[in-house]
Amino acid sequence: MTDSITRSCASCGTVASGNFCSGCGASLAQRTCAHCQVELSLHARFCHRCGQPAGQASVRPAGARSDRRAWTVAGALCALLVAGIAYKVSGGAPEPAAPDMANAGSSTGSSGPAPDISQMSPDERFDRLFNRIMQAAGRSDSVEIERFTPMALGAYQQLETRDADARYHAAVLHLQVGGFAAAGALADTILSESPAHLFGYLIHGEVAKVRNDSRGRAQAQRDFLSRYGSAMRSNRVEYLEHKPVLDEFKAEAEKRDTPF
Repeated sequence: MTDSITRSCASCGTVASGNFCSGCGASLAQRTCAHCQVELSLHARFCHRCGQPAGQASVRPAGARSDRRAWTVAGALCALLVAGIAYKVSGGAPEPAAPDMANAGSSTGSSGPAPDISQMSPDERFDRLFNRIMQAAGRSDSVEIERFTPMALGAYQQLETRDADARYHAAVLHLQVGGFAAAGALADTILSESPAHLFGYLIHGEVAKVRNDSRGRAQAQRDFLSRYGSAMRSNRVEYLEHKPVLDEFKAEAEKRDTPF
């Protein structure tokens, strides 16, 4: 019997019924995740429950190209971010537990089903995915980074408000996978909304570094140093939370001879 339910084709937008679109011929059948069998929306690129690419049981499709530079250009910055997470809970506090997302996509070694990230708020989803990617960066796990970065950036786009801290985190994600132009654009936005914000100069400096732009990096370092004192006296929460990153960038800037 013909399926009488009408739905919009994910490929061309035609309203159709049955198993195939009358406009372009694309399948209209309900999709399920090959890994955990949960039902997926027609537009889903990733499973909302386990994080696997939609319709694939493996993390990386056969023949996928791996750009090794993508996993090394921001290694030092990501290592500092991991240190920053530890810094926030230092002072005798117990070691932070791994986020619930740590078992996403895994069918072994977990105490229960992976959390359904579609039920989280955009802020929580972005934080969970960002922390997971930073942990993967600390392990140099390029497969994990490649798998979850698109999901994290998608969660960032869904944030109702984006402050300098969120933009900085998104810039780090772009840097991690070679999105230098996008990271630079986020730095410009930070400085446009909050003139003299240290994160803007920090991001510009890191982008210049991976592009081998010594002049651009020197300029970012000078701008950073000229505003560091007054910025830190403002006691912004994001400065305190990322103090190890800022201190490292400051130390490099002070050591560098940057005359024109």
